[in-house]
Amino acid sequence: MSSNYTRRDLLRNAALGAVLGGISDDLMAEVHLMAEFDQAASGGVYQPKAFATGEWATLRHLCDLILPADEVSRGAIEAGCPQYIDLLASGSSELAMILAGGIQWLDSMARGAHGKPFMSASPEQQTALLDRIAYRRNDSPDLAAAIRFFELLRRMTVDAFYTSKIGIADVGYMGNKGMTKFEVPVESLQYAIQRSPV
Repeated sequence: MSSNYTRRDLLRNAALGAVLGGISDDLMAEVHLMAEFDQAASGGVYQPKAFATGEWATLRHLCDLILPADEVSRGAIEAGCPQYIDLLASGSSELAMILAGGIQWLDSMARGAHGKPFMSASPEQQTALLDRIAYRRNDSPDLAAAIRFFELLRRMTVDAFYTSKIGIADVGYMGNKGMTKFEVPVESLQYAIQRSPV
């Protein structure tokens, strides 16, 4: 990072990209490095910058629901997705407001339906509530903001995961490598020719 480009500038630009739907790979890598540095600097336990304690717990839980660990790969928590999202939110009051507002909406709806906040609801109750906002087909004036929140959170979680070390390993990306010999992928060419209308 150049001396004229501050941490705050980087986070503000990355957060703007997250809201608009496109962050450069370089910015994503910088945000991951910042999150790792911040976690190491605070004794190995990340201290959220944009979310209160209860919101942070809900954010972590939602990231885990979106991309849980499985038999193939570790999940969003291990990949540092919540830290990544928190850092971006700390760089944009608009992004922080969307995410915190969505978390508050979940709590309000869970209290109205079950008499307890989202995190205290049963897994089935949580899933039922998230199913209402996970699909655009449910769009209505009373759900529009919550659907936008969950769509943004889902996209940010996936972006954070697949640009983390764990996510990169999950897809088997080995980086750009020099080749001593280029071999035409015959099967791919045959498939393309068969599908071609010409």
